[in-house]
Amino acid sequence: MDIDNLIIQFKKKDEKAFEKLYTMYKDSMHGVIYNIVRDNDIAEEIMQDVFIKAWHKADSYDVKKGRFFTWLINIARNAAIDKTRSKSFKNSGKNLNSDFFVDIIQSHDSLDDSTDAIGIKKFVDKLAKKCIEVIELLYFKGFTQKEASEELDMPIGTIKTRNRNCIKELREAVL
Repeated sequence: MDIDNLIIQFKKKDEKAFEKLYTMYKDSMHGVIYNIVRDNDIAEEIMQDVFIKAWHKADSYDVKKGRFFTWLINIARNAAIDKTRSKSFKNSGKNLNSDFFVDIIQSHDSLDDSTDAIGIKKFVDKLAKKCIEVIELLYFKGFTQKEASEELDMPIGTIKTRNRNCIKELREAVL
Protein backbone atom coordinates (compact mmCIF):
# COMPACT_ATOMS: atom_id res chain seq x y z
CA MET A 1 0.00 0.00 0.00
CA ASP A 2 1.43 3.42 -0.94
CA ILE A 3 1.76 6.22 1.61
CA ASP A 4 -1.23 8.21 0.30
CA ASN A 5 -3.59 5.25 0.67
CA LEU A 6 -2.06 4.42 4.03
CA ILE A 7 -2.83 7.94 5.26
CA ILE A 8 -6.38 7.75 3.91
CA GLN A 9 -6.87 4.51 5.83
CA PHE A 10 -5.28 6.06 8.93
CA LYS A 11 -7.76 8.94 8.75
CA LYS A 12 -10.55 6.35 8.55
CA LYS A 13 -9.23 4.87 11.82
CA ASP A 14 -7.81 1.71 10.27
CA GLU A 15 -5.65 0.06 12.95
CA LYS A 16 -3.39 -1.68 10.43
CA ALA A 17 -2.62 1.68 8.82
CA PHE A 18 -1.82 3.05 12.29
CA GLU A 19 0.57 0.16 12.93
CA LYS A 20 2.33 0.59 9.57
CA LEU A 21 2.74 4.35 10.02
CA TYR A 22 3.95 3.82 13.58
CA THR A 23 6.57 1.34 12.37
CA MET A 24 7.62 3.67 9.55
CA TYR A 25 8.03 6.79 11.68
CA LYS A 26 8.70 5.73 15.29
CA ASP A 27 12.51 5.91 15.05
CA SER A 28 12.50 9.35 13.45
CA MET A 29 9.95 10.66 15.94
CA HIS A 30 11.92 9.24 18.85
CA GLY A 31 15.12 10.89 17.58
CA VAL A 32 13.53 14.32 17.29
CA ILE A 33 11.87 14.05 20.70
CA TYR A 34 14.98 12.66 22.39
CA ASN A 35 17.09 15.57 21.14
CA ILE A 36 14.78 17.91 23.01
CA VAL A 37 14.10 16.02 26.26
CA ARG A 38 17.40 14.07 26.46
CA ASP A 39 15.79 11.17 28.31
CA ASN A 40 15.03 7.90 26.55
CA ASP A 41 12.06 6.88 28.72
CA ILE A 42 10.42 10.29 28.47
CA ALA A 43 11.05 10.37 24.71
CA GLU A 44 9.41 6.95 24.35
CA GLU A 45 6.39 8.09 26.37
CA ILE A 46 6.01 11.31 24.37
CA MET A 47 6.40 9.44 21.08
CA GLN A 48 3.54 7.11 21.97
CA ASP A 49 1.42 10.07 23.05
CA VAL A 50 2.17 11.81 19.74
CA PHE A 51 0.88 8.84 17.75
CA ILE A 52 -2.25 8.65 19.90
CA LYS A 53 -2.81 12.39 19.43
CA ALA A 54 -2.29 12.04 15.67
CA TRP A 55 -4.79 9.18 15.65
CA HIS A 56 -7.41 11.29 17.42
CA LYS A 57 -6.71 14.37 15.32
CA ALA A 58 -6.20 12.60 11.98
CA ASP A 59 -8.99 14.66 10.42
CA SER A 60 -6.94 17.82 10.98
CA TYR A 61 -4.20 16.60 8.62
CA ASP A 62 -4.51 18.27 5.21
CA VAL A 63 -2.35 16.94 2.39
CA LYS A 64 -2.50 20.37 0.71
CA LYS A 65 -0.66 21.95 3.64
CA GLY A 66 2.29 19.55 3.67
CA ARG A 67 3.52 16.02 4.02
CA PHE A 68 2.12 13.71 6.68
CA PHE A 69 5.60 13.21 8.08
CA THR A 70 6.04 16.98 8.52
CA TRP A 71 2.68 17.18 10.29
CA LEU A 72 3.70 14.35 12.61
CA ILE A 73 7.17 15.83 13.28
CA ASN A 74 5.58 19.15 14.26
CA ILE A 75 3.26 17.40 16.72
CA ALA A 76 6.27 15.53 18.17
CA ARG A 77 8.44 18.63 18.42
CA ASN A 78 5.69 20.65 20.10
CA ALA A 79 4.89 17.84 22.54
CA ALA A 80 8.57 17.53 23.51
CA ILE A 81 8.91 21.28 23.99
CA ASP A 82 5.72 21.34 26.07
CA LYS A 83 7.17 18.58 28.23
CA THR A 84 10.42 20.47 28.86
CA ARG A 85 8.43 23.50 29.92
CA SER A 86 6.24 21.55 32.32
CA LYS A 87 6.70 22.05 36.04
CA SER A 88 7.25 18.33 36.66
CA PHE A 89 10.03 18.16 34.06
CA LYS A 90 11.77 21.23 35.45
CA ASN A 91 11.46 19.90 38.99
CA SER A 92 12.98 16.59 37.95
CA GLY A 93 16.23 18.35 37.07
CA LYS A 94 16.11 17.13 33.50
CA ASN A 95 15.63 20.56 31.96
CA LEU A 96 19.09 20.95 30.47
CA ASN A 97 20.65 24.20 29.40
CA SER A 98 22.11 24.77 25.96
CA ASP A 99 25.64 23.93 27.14
CA PHE A 100 24.57 20.27 27.17
CA PHE A 101 24.06 20.30 23.42
CA VAL A 102 27.60 20.30 22.11
CA ASP A 103 27.49 21.28 18.45
CA ILE A 104 24.52 19.02 17.85
CA ILE A 105 24.30 19.37 14.05
CA GLN A 106 27.98 18.56 13.50
CA SER A 107 28.35 15.83 16.12
CA HIS A 108 27.80 12.11 15.75
CA ASP A 109 25.22 11.77 18.50
CA SER A 110 21.60 10.77 18.07
CA LEU A 111 20.64 13.85 16.04
CA ASP A 112 22.93 12.73 13.25
CA ASP A 113 21.28 9.33 13.40
CA SER A 114 17.77 10.72 13.48
CA THR A 115 18.35 13.25 10.71
CA ASP A 116 19.88 10.47 8.63
CA ALA A 117 16.85 8.31 9.43
CA ILE A 118 14.49 10.97 8.14
CA GLY A 119 16.77 11.73 5.20
CA ILE A 120 17.38 15.38 5.97
CA LYS A 121 20.98 15.46 7.22
CA LYS A 122 22.48 15.66 3.73
CA PHE A 123 20.29 18.70 3.03
CA VAL A 124 20.93 20.42 6.37
CA ASP A 125 24.69 19.99 5.87
CA LYS A 126 24.47 21.96 2.61
CA LEU A 127 22.86 25.00 4.26
CA ALA A 128 24.83 28.11 5.16
CA LYS A 129 26.19 28.27 8.72
CA LYS A 130 23.69 31.00 9.62
CA CYS A 131 20.84 28.70 8.58
CA ILE A 132 22.20 25.74 10.52
CA GLU A 133 22.47 27.87 13.67
CA VAL A 134 18.85 29.03 13.48
CA ILE A 135 17.41 25.63 12.51
CA GLU A 136 19.47 23.92 15.21
CA LEU A 137 18.10 26.17 17.93
CA LEU A 138 14.49 26.36 16.77
CA TYR A 139 13.89 22.80 15.58
CA PHE A 140 16.39 20.53 17.28
CA LYS A 141 16.94 22.25 20.63
CA GLY A 142 13.40 23.52 21.09
CA PHE A 143 14.22 27.20 21.52
CA THR A 144 11.51 29.80 20.99
CA GLN A 145 12.26 32.55 18.46
CA LYS A 146 12.82 34.95 21.36
CA GLU A 147 15.27 32.54 23.03
CA ALA A 148 17.12 32.01 19.73
CA SER A 149 17.31 35.79 19.31
CA GLU A 150 18.94 36.10 22.73
CA GLU A 151 21.25 33.11 22.23
CA LEU A 152 22.53 34.37 18.85
CA ASP A 153 22.40 38.03 19.92
CA MET A 154 20.25 38.96 16.91
CA PRO A 155 17.04 40.91 16.57
CA ILE A 156 13.97 38.68 16.67
CA GLY A 157 12.98 39.96 13.21
CA THR A 158 16.26 38.61 11.81
CA ILE A 159 15.61 35.23 13.45
CA LYS A 160 12.11 35.09 11.93
CA THR A 161 13.37 36.06 8.47
CA ARG A 162 16.27 33.60 8.56
CA ASN A 163 14.00 30.85 9.81
CA ARG A 164 11.51 31.46 7.00
CA ASN A 165 14.22 31.76 4.32
CA CYS A 166 16.26 28.80 5.57
CA ILE A 167 13.23 26.51 5.82
CA LYS A 168 12.24 27.60 2.31
CA GLU A 169 15.77 26.79 1.11
CA LEU A 170 15.64 23.42 2.87
CA ARG A 171 12.20 22.65 1.43
CA GLU A 172 13.43 23.49 -2.11
CA ALA A 173 16.49 21.29 -1.64
CA VAL A 174 14.36 18.34 -0.49
CA LEU A 175 11.88 18.67 -3.34
